[in-house]
Amino acid sequence: MLIAGIGYYYMLPKELFNDPFATVVNDFRGELLSARIADDGQWRFPEVEALPEKYEVALLMFEDQHFYRHPGVNPLAIGRALWQNLTASETVSGGSTISMQVIRLSRKGKSRSVKEKLVEMALATRLELRYSKSSILKLYASHAPFGGNTVGLNAAAWRYFQRPPKNLSWAEAALLAILPNQPSLLFPGKRNEKLLDKRNRLLQRLYNAGAMDEISFELAKAEPLPDGPARLPQKADHFLSYLAQSGAKGKVTNSSVDGFLQDRVNSVLNAHHALLKTDGIHNAAVLVLDVKSNQVMAYAGNVPESGSEHAGAVDVIQAPRSTGSLLKPLLYASLLDEGLILPKTLIPDVPTFYTDFAPKNFTRKYDGVVHADMAISRSLNVPAVNMLKMYGYPKFHQKLRDLGMTTLNNPPGFYGLSMILGGSEGTLWDMANIYAGMSRTLNNHSSRRFTTDYQGYAFASFESKDFEANREVPSLNASSVWFAFKAMLEVYRPAEDASWKLYSSARKVAWKTGTSFGYRDGWAIGVTPEYVVGVWVGNADGEGRPGLTGIKAAAPLMFDVFDLLPETTWFKPPKSELVTAIVDRETGFLSSPYSAKVDTVEIPKVGLRTTTSPYHQRVHLDKTERFRVNAGCYPLKDIVTKNWLVLPPKEAEYYKKKNPMYLDLPPLMPGCEDTSLSLMVMDMIYPQENAALYIPIAQDGVRSELVFEATHRESDIELFWHLDDVYIGSTLSKHEISLKPSPGDHIITIIDPEGNQFKRKFRVLSKESEE
Repeated sequence: MLIAGIGYYYMLPKELFNDPFATVVNDFRGELLSARIADDGQWRFPEVEALPEKYEVALLMFEDQHFYRHPGVNPLAIGRALWQNLTASETVSGGSTISMQVIRLSRKGKSRSVKEKLVEMALATRLELRYSKSSILKLYASHAPFGGNTVGLNAAAWRYFQRPPKNLSWAEAALLAILPNQPSLLFPGKRNEKLLDKRNRLLQRLYNAGAMDEISFELAKAEPLPDGPARLPQKADHFLSYLAQSGAKGKVTNSSVDGFLQDRVNSVLNAHHALLKTDGIHNAAVLVLDVKSNQVMAYAGNVPESGSEHAGAVDVIQAPRSTGSLLKPLLYASLLDEGLILPKTLIPDVPTFYTDFAPKNFTRKYDGVVHADMAISRSLNVPAVNMLKMYGYPKFHQKLRDLGMTTLNNPPGFYGLSMILGGSEGTLWDMANIYAGMSRTLNNHSSRRFTTDYQGYAFASFESKDFEANREVPSLNASSVWFAFKAMLEVYRPAEDASWKLYSSARKVAWKTGTSFGYRDGWAIGVTPEYVVGVWVGNADGEGRPGLTGIKAAAPLMFDVFDLLPETTWFKPPKSELVTAIVDRETGFLSSPYSAKVDTVEIPKVGLRTTTSPYHQRVHLDKTERFRVNAGCYPLKDIVTKNWLVLPPKEAEYYKKKNPMYLDLPPLMPGCEDTSLSLMVMDMIYPQENAALYIPIAQDGVRSELVFEATHRESDIELFWHLDDVYIGSTLSKHEISLKPSPGDHIITIIDPEGNQFKRKFRVLSKESEE
């Protein structure tokens, strides 16, 4: 007896079913978004968590009315089945309880012999000792066959009726109760009268038992049978793939995605794709985040209609792509955050050359100097590089990693200053998360430094993902974010691209676009206190297309998605982090005694540590104000003293072209020495100090020329050029000269008529030294 008891105890396997499950993602209402078939080719959803009442009542009425009263085997049902089979001379009834059917399903393909029936009976009683009655019902509903490759109640409800089991009608519940008994009866294209008759007989029994009233009974009988299994919804395939790769394969993810919004985003995406593909642009992605709940609202990783021929399966939201200008507001906020600049600080905007890097503005035009916030609003490249040089690219590299940019896998020197112009890659997921984190920082600002979890916070909430929560990382102050978003709100674009105005929305949106080198990627990210919408447009294979810019290709899509969202508000200024200060109106620095005009404005508190304006100086003029003088050469009583904006020569050269009110510093009066000012009167635009230059050789074997360019405070002055102390010529007004210096080290010297000299060292590389 002891041995028999031990054998009985261990006869039931620990795990009844080890079948693979489909991967399923639902929206926040519980509606199916997308599903992927199980590895064995079956539409088998993960096991049900609860059975709907209608289905359970119908199932027990059809299969096992005494389920809650028997120990796994019903002797009366077995006896009745034996009698029916003997009188009919064939097997017409099995007498199996639901518990026995669970055992048969778990044993897969065993013969239906008397011996196997006895084994099932023994295992069924053991099953009842291990599992509760409700658990046994759920095992049956999860693994019963429903025709074709549809397994389990969840999959059947969606494939036959396009709704979750909890929403089944009486007719639908009755059909699914009888279908596992003869799943072949439901076949597309057949009239299925036999199945309809069986369903209606079960409905009659349910009505007779008082499970439904007469009206419900008549309506249920009138419902037609489904034509067959339908395709499951595939509204968020790329989101499903992302979840599967993140640990949710074979599980049900109850996500935060809004199914209605996802549908509409897909429609907008397809509409824009219809236009973009005419220009050879075949891929696009949209990500919508809810800032306050830190969750994903819509996730469209690619154009639903792009197809396999254009890499439509690629999830571009997770694909590293060149960021273009998306990092510029982050750099601007970082500089503000550390008190290195103020919002209106002047930043140089002149042609700049480095050894292997020569940034250019998109329009190839330069302002000389530009206010920092306007550099962001206008997305100017050269000022951005100058700001990164000021901040330090190693420090900015670390700042981006702290904020949640996961794609910076190389050391800072690998990217260098080009990092700010798209020299580094980022994902739409990371970039949207970072901007949403900034929005949340501004929403929750306080008098202390605010820390938050930028990285991983916008993940859809689902049980299978164990991501880093409540991770404390250095953030940006709310005041810095406030000014960054203000700059993004006041977006300006070149006159020749005036169509950008058509993309603005009635609501306030802080937005930034980006375009990568070679027109391979177009970005647009918009931010409000409630939402972040991130858009990428391009070709997944990296092919560039003329006109593929963030402003033309991505921004219209972004604003159309914003139009799908509820009404939004705008951020409140973080008053506790702001302070009133007197600022030089022209330069944006803190005012100095030499400031000509000042404004009283709010700045970040940390901005009080910035310097006063270095560009304003006090000058002494003669009574006509045409010459600079001093007490040694001019009567003291006649000297006129003024505060003067004095830009460096290179910046002044470009600034005065766009600012006719800018006045050059008057020249010294003949006979006067400059004792009041130490000014740089000229500068070299190209090349930079100690530049290494290579002179290419044309196809005909002739060496090309290098063009040297200089600037002087007096625009109409003549300059005299020397190469290695050898006079080579002069220039007037436009100071450019072409030379063919030999390989090696050189010094170019420029002298003006007043004897002022400027020297610049450079090196010319030979082809061999370059290699």
